[in-house]
Amino acid sequence: PPPQRLEIEITESVLLERGVENLAFMERLKSIGIEFALDDFGTGYSSLSYLTAFPFDKIKIDKSFIRNLTHHPRSSAIIASIVTLARGLDMSVTAEGVETSEEFERLTALGVNFAQGYLFGRPQPVEQIAFDESGRASQRDAA
Repeated sequence: PPPQRLEIEITESVLLERGVENLAFMERLKSIGIEFALDDFGTGYSSLSYLTAFPFDKIKIDKSFIRNLTHHPRSSAIIASIVTLARGLDMSVTAEGVETSEEFERLTALGVNFAQGYLFGRPQPVEQIAFDESGRASQRDAA
């Protein structure tokens, strides 16, 4: 598969370990089309500085914000702010841990681009995943 199909998720703690080395490595991979997502956004200490220092394409909102979305107005405000920030930096936003259609509808209204979670499917053993001719994964029939 072409490198453009690969997205590497990186947490802030990984960036803290060897910042300069990680940046150089990320820039080399980015030059061949690999994309990067800052994972668990909002749970670390320096997220905003990482957004300008490293070549991220996507922000992944931690599930702790999603879990409180329908019960706490502040979670909605934080997610809306993250979406606005990401748009300003030409990044997309993925919400992790989406479990209900109510959460998904609210996230869509807030402008989130992508969603992951049990609402869409549970993790699968590789043996249960089929790949079509283009290399895209799809769930095999259980029958």
